[in-house]
Amino acid sequence: MNAEARAKKMVSYGNAHAALVDALRQFPREMWRFKLAPDQWSIHEIVIHLSHSEAHSYIRCRTCIAEPGQAVMAYDENEWAVALCYHDQSMEEALDLIKCLHLQTYTLIQSLPDSVWSHTLEHPENGTMSLDDWLDVYERHIPDHIDQMKGVYAAWRARRW
Repeated sequence: MNAEARAKKMVSYGNAHAALVDALRQFPREMWRFKLAPDQWSIHEIVIHLSHSEAHSYIRCRTCIAEPGQAVMAYDENEWAVALCYHDQSMEEALDLIKCLHLQTYTLIQSLPDSVWSHTLEHPENGTMSLDDWLDVYERHIPDHIDQMKGVYAAWRARRW
């Protein structure tokens, strides 16, 4: 990835938490636990997932920077949602965690020299990933889940009318 493309992705990454908070304002709280089907996530579950994913992202980024070539763990997000009872977890705490971890990572990546962006990590499902690859994945992650939330909201509205 060239420096210009990276800079654009960093700006988008940096704006993701605010975009998430803005998106949540569009959805009535009474529907945040609505599930279209048992195997699909509610908005509440999506936010809890985002907090756990943000914790993984935080560690993956730092591993890639400080210990290039090291392996990171994968996790089964659907198993986590069930085993960790996502609906029993606090949305407010999850949003606070996302905000804190995301901001710290955004601040960190803005200061990195170009040479660090070629560092790699080993992901058990995705193989060798550079720090640029990490940015590409996580720059899209929250916006992709906002789109998922919009789909949940549309399905909820369609069932109400």
